Amino acid sequence: MLPVLLLLFILIPVLELSLMIHVGGVIGTWNTVGLVIFTAVVGGSLVRSQGLETLHNVRAKLANGETPGKEIVEGMMLAIAGVFLVLPGFITDFIGLLFLTPITRAPIAAFMFKRMRVNMVNQGQFNQSGHNPFSSNGSGPNDHNTFEGDFERKSEEVKPEHRIDDKDNSER
Repeated sequence: MLPVLLLLFILIPVLELSLMIHVGGVIGTWNTVGLVIFTAVVGGSLVRSQGLETLHNVRAKLANGETPGKEIVEGMMLAIAGVFLVLPGFITDFIGLLFLTPITRAPIAAFMFKRMRVNMVNQGQFNQSGHNPFSSNGSGPNDHNTFEGDFERKSEEVKPEHRIDDKDNSER
């Protein structure tokens, strides 16, 4: 995994620089700089509007009692798109636009969500009995053995008249 990341951190900037130099030679340096700034500004405003729409969809699904899994993946993709659009370069702008446009974002999000669910099931994150390990409704297998409370250690000696004897406990 490390060699792949290292390759990406070296390869992508080199490709971005070579493409910007080529585009700068064709349309001019200042036009290239203006285009990079323009894509960052327009991309940022589009990410904001698409993010608000995705947030509205998440709230609607939650209000209906549904799990907004795909919408959360789309929200993560929008955040990644925002980062890619702010980074200078045309390759990252293209990837950012792929994640930003709803037509291309929806199938990518559906694929990623399906992969995430498959990985969670394979790693045992979902229990096959249907029991939700995060619920606190007392339906867990060991809930009858669970006690909640606070304790405090005191370093003081307990006076003999305040001690509990074993025979006092047996009489109760």
